[in-house]
Amino acid sequence: MSILKQTSRRDYFSFSLLRHNDLALRLRMHFKNKLSNFSIHNNSKVATDIRRLAAGHVGGQVFAAYVLCTAQDKDAVRLTLEQIDVIRRMCTENPEMELVTTAEGMRNSAKIACLISIEGGHSIDSSLPALRMFYQLGVRSMALTHNCNTPWAESSSSFYQNYQRKNNSLTDFGKAVVNEMNRLGMLVDLSHSSWETARAVLKHSAAPVIFSHSSAYAICNNVRNVPDDLLLLLKENGGLIMVNFYSSFVACSYNANVSIVADHFDHIKRVIGAKSIGIGADYDGAQGFPKGLEDVSKYPALIEELISRNWTEEELAGVLRLNFLRAFRKVEKVRDDFLHISPSEVEISLSEVNNSCRVMLIHPVLPKSSHRNGNAPLMPVKALIYFILLWIQSQ
Repeated sequence: MSILKQTSRRDYFSFSLLRHNDLALRLRMHFKNKLSNFSIHNNSKVATDIRRLAAGHVGGQVFAAYVLCTAQDKDAVRLTLEQIDVIRRMCTENPEMELVTTAEGMRNSAKIACLISIEGGHSIDSSLPALRMFYQLGVRSMALTHNCNTPWAESSSSFYQNYQRKNNSLTDFGKAVVNEMNRLGMLVDLSHSSWETARAVLKHSAAPVIFSHSSAYAICNNVRNVPDDLLLLLKENGGLIMVNFYSSFVACSYNANVSIVADHFDHIKRVIGAKSIGIGADYDGAQGFPKGLEDVSKYPALIEELISRNWTEEELAGVLRLNFLRAFRKVEKVRDDFLHISPSEVEISLSEVNNSCRVMLIHPVLPKSSHRNGNAPLMPVKALIYFILLWIQSQ
């Protein structure tokens, strides 16, 4: 008898599936972030709601605050703040959910535990103070890139032409971002990063990193997936790959099923072991999931498939919950070891950002003479002060 069949509905939260979820993106797209117009308990416009989370035995979510790459160098920070706000509200205004910020909080939660991540380094606008403020708001993970390069890290995608560089996949400022995330206790997420950026981070980071929603390149040769040599570096780093379910990433086509998803789990297990694997899924972030894994209620189908392939209960417990918590605890341990280190004051150079919207913080230089209406002289400053003093005395 399977472990799922031995479990009553009363304790389904013990099966905590910790993974990447883009529900906040759908909240903006369909409801303009107005939670008053959204039913979290049962909603057909999204792949995630309370009813289906319960059916899928889901006890933990990593909710992504994501904004489009077109916001880079514009209003990405504001838009990210709005996405963090809607996640925080969703997770604090619903009694079935709980906002958490630590591995211990996630382990002990008796509700659907919510952890906040940022999907794309463009959200911090190349600012370490902005990164720290996001941490203060509860963010505990950040993907270094999305489908666009940042001035300091390289994306796996070539869709956007932002910040094209040669042989510079992780700049000195990029290393400073990784260092500061290590110091804060934030999970560095390499999903969407180029292989060269991932390789550089895996060699540089003092803490375990994650691929929050990526699959095995050996099974589907899409550049969003992870090749075996990076898997081996990931094992050495102590990090985690959380398998993506999106059909194009698991089957390299829209024809996918539960079996092909399980093939990714099997392959990664053969290369680096079951302790380095989690579930990434990417529900509500992509369109087109395998038959039998259409939404968050379908997780038991994958678990049953892995059981049929002789995965042990210990291995499955790791994949569902314990591997993520172990990696998160190690990240927190590095944070505790770095308590003596002051917040970084490294700044990116204006030449690296090359952004006309970025201003130099200096006082404006007033012209020696000013004119109004083209040629009428303004009142001299001394005369203006004298006039104001006279007016005050007359009151």
